[in-house]
Amino acid sequence: MDPAELTPVAQDYLKAVWSALEWASEGTKVSTGQLADRLGVGPSTVSETVQRLSEQGLLAHEPYRGVGLTERGRAYALVMVRRHRLLETWLVQQLGYAWDEVHDEAEHLEHAVSDRLVERLDALLGHPARDPHGDPIPAADGRVVRPDAVPLAELAAGESGVVARISDADAGDLRLLAGLGIALDVAVTVTALLPRRDAVALAWSHDGGRAAAEVEGRLASRVWVTRA
Repeated sequence: MDPAELTPVAQDYLKAVWSALEWASEGTKVSTGQLADRLGVGPSTVSETVQRLSEQGLLAHEPYRGVGLTERGRAYALVMVRRHRLLETWLVQQLGYAWDEVHDEAEHLEHAVSDRLVERLDALLGHPARDPHGDPIPAADGRVVRPDAVPLAELAAGESGVVARISDADAGDLRLLAGLGIALDVAVTVTALLPRRDAVALAWSHDGGRAAAEVEGRLASRVWVTRA
């Protein structure tokens, strides 16, 4: 699929729908309100664009039931997601960007790069399977291998896991987690659940030793782990 056949706005909407549903349970739809938040536009603009893309056979929209992707829309979305995540990986690995800085840069670049450049980047980076935040990078043929990860909040007190993904929805939260030393592949243990304080007590490896802290629920919600 050549995303140049679509407008940048259409590219953004398809990628936003796919990304919103990537870690959701099967059959979930994204609401127009959620899309408005993700894209930073008004609800009426989203409604009009979703209607247009539905008429083009790219989105499947049922009033009051949400928005999904058609097979054609999904194919285009995966091309854009692949571009975005390879660009994020390149920016971190080759240009020294921090993981909280790359999203906006990749948003601008993904509309301008060619498929040839994307494949060159993929080869240069050694065909990475995930981006700097742990999200899987779709293969050139559209295959996506997602880790068997669950939200940190699903772990019970005493359970451990290895960080497999940290949501990049908030750059400030990425900086906070990096400051704590919680990053991809770090082993964490839930030492206590603290519902009254909307927090979780964690212990993890850091700088050759062990660290521990109470992490507020919002921050913990960014972290996904594979159970140890």
